[in-house]
Amino acid sequence: MTWDWSAVSDFMPQFWKGLLVTLQALALGSLISFALGLVWALLMRAPSRFVRWPVGVVTEFVRNTPLLVQLFFLFYVLPEWGVTLSALATGVIGIGLHYSTYTMQVYRAGIEAVPVGQWEAATALNLPRVRTWQVVILPQAIRRVVPALGNYVIAMLKDTPMLMVITVLEMLGEARLFAQQHFQFTEPLTVIGVAFIVISYLASLLLRSLERRLVR
Repeated sequence: MTWDWSAVSDFMPQFWKGLLVTLQALALGSLISFALGLVWALLMRAPSRFVRWPVGVVTEFVRNTPLLVQLFFLFYVLPEWGVTLSALATGVIGIGLHYSTYTMQVYRAGIEAVPVGQWEAATALNLPRVRTWQVVILPQAIRRVVPALGNYVIAMLKDTPMLMVITVLEMLGEARLFAQQHFQFTEPLTVIGVAFIVISYLASLLLRSLERRLVR
């Protein structure tokens, strides 16, 4: 078996298309998971158990259900109920919702790690509850959890190939399509393997830089 550089050249237009879709899914999915995870974490600290209990049930169900099953449900079952989304939108929502149940636990750990004295100081200063969260608790909690959130960004990147099952042609989908059309598997699969490594490394560098800046 010999390496065919012409196959790499032929695959590159499809690779760039797949890369764009992968980055879109990763960026939007991360935003959803980070935002929704924070919402879940705050709701789990609500004083009423009638808020905490439903949130706990929903997040446990989502966390303990395979992402692949959730994607199939969103893409094939929801249209039967009149909810129709594009394949990419479905994938972004699916991956964001799934990982929000993990980022919720990260936020909870960060919030619980804030010293009790910070809460007491905010109470002594008679700060409103919303203001306490905005300027005292969340800035400290989020600073602590950036490394863990970064790990989930890498995990989401690795799970983006699952979107192929709902017809989203991300990098692996484009590689598979090219391989089936040209009967050349080594070159496209190697290219996307390298791409995943490079993207993961760059993402880790960016997150380390953000972590250092937040610490300062």
